[in-house]
Amino acid sequence: MAKLNKFEKWFRTLHRLERIFFRPFFPYKKFGHTETFNDRPYIFVGNHLGLLDVVYSAVGTDKPVHFLAKKDLFEKGLMKKFVTKCQCIPVSRDGTDVKAIMQAMKYLKNGESIAIYPEGTRNKTKEIFLPFKSGAAAISIKTKTPIVPIVHLKKIRFLRKENVIYGEPLEFSEYYDKRLTEEDIAVCDEALRNRMFELHAELTELTSKKRRKSK
Repeated sequence: MAKLNKFEKWFRTLHRLERIFFRPFFPYKKFGHTETFNDRPYIFVGNHLGLLDVVYSAVGTDKPVHFLAKKDLFEKGLMKKFVTKCQCIPVSRDGTDVKAIMQAMKYLKNGESIAIYPEGTRNKTKEIFLPFKSGAAAISIKTKTPIVPIVHLKKIRFLRKENVIYGEPLEFSEYYDKRLTEEDIAVCDEALRNRMFELHAELTELTSKKRRKSK
């Protein structure tokens, strides 16, 4: 068995802390593809309702995950130390940071997973999702890495049970080794967004059925 490096050991520690301290106080139930994604690198793509959303991507695999995080978090304080220790990837607010994209692709080609929140900021509106920023689909195609879409319905709150659904891996293999156009990327971005809407509807239906049965 290969010896774990410092980064892998750190994520093992975070997973233990999640089981011991997070899950009892912020309980959740998984739906959909509930097995961990350990067989290869993945791009975890989730909707963004609050700071704790990152947990759902982190527990999608037993391996470390590099999160794309706003550059602001790298500026000062405890958050700077945390995102640096987690080897997060700093990205500008508009989501068009070429350096961040290149770093994400480097991690994927090295066999490591990443996590992206394409809304770019927390959704505080009544809309299901904010407009998606481009990037996840293009990175997926260029590195031939599957996307795991993750959706939850409400902001994570203390002692309130939440539900989260993991979709089957999504690949745009018909675009592999092809020179991508802006139209190609837009089509794939829209397909990813539509899949997440489908998962949102599926999770809404599943949880509604549970509530009806409990009455």
